[in-house]
Amino acid sequence: MVQTNKANDLEVYERQGLGARIGFGKKPALVIVDFINGFNDEDAFGGGNIQSAINNTEKLLAAARHHDLPIVYTSHCYAEDGSEDGVFNLKMPRLRDGLKRGSKSVEIVEQLTPRKGERVIEKLNPSAFFGTDLAGWLARRGVDTAIVTGCTTSGCVRATVVDAMGMGFRPIVPCECVGDRALGPHDANLFDMDQKYADVMTLDEVLLELEMLAPGQTEGESHD
Repeated sequence: MVQTNKANDLEVYERQGLGARIGFGKKPALVIVDFINGFNDEDAFGGGNIQSAINNTEKLLAAARHHDLPIVYTSHCYAEDGSEDGVFNLKMPRLRDGLKRGSKSVEIVEQLTPRKGERVIEKLNPSAFFGTDLAGWLARRGVDTAIVTGCTTSGCVRATVVDAMGMGFRPIVPCECVGDRALGPHDANLFDMDQKYADVMTLDEVLLELEMLAPGQTEGESHD
């Protein structure tokens, strides 16, 4: 569980009935948001605890592969000519130059290199769902639970979690598997997601949930 040093704030949330548990459904998938080279480079868009989150996601990815879960990655990237720029680029004008489609910066980090049958989705906006076919891809595989890892916690992870909830998927966030360039926003957004949008759990808790899945429940699925 996420801890807070602001006991008075937590009391308000508890009094208003926030922070209930969603729980795992019957069919989880692993959604790895923007663990690309550009977001793991502190001279570009990285820093903070992002490398640590990648290390922990590597453990979760191994478990997801063992349990034959659907696995999808996102890569945030843009056309070099500016034709795909949007309002997000006004707020973060360096994005296009730093995340050019086809460049090394938008490749998934080597630690988490996708395997055959694991989907990589390109996106232009914070949420992995906005303007992509992710919701349909998950639905076709019978997924009801989205285990969301990636970066940044306060940005693309949070946006993905909120949209996952809105589309009827149960969002689960392993707290050690998400990272941000600054720890203040990371901690604040973990707390907020846990209270309103997702179940924030430890990596060990998520791994245990996967072990408790019914035998054969996640086997033999098509990941095309």
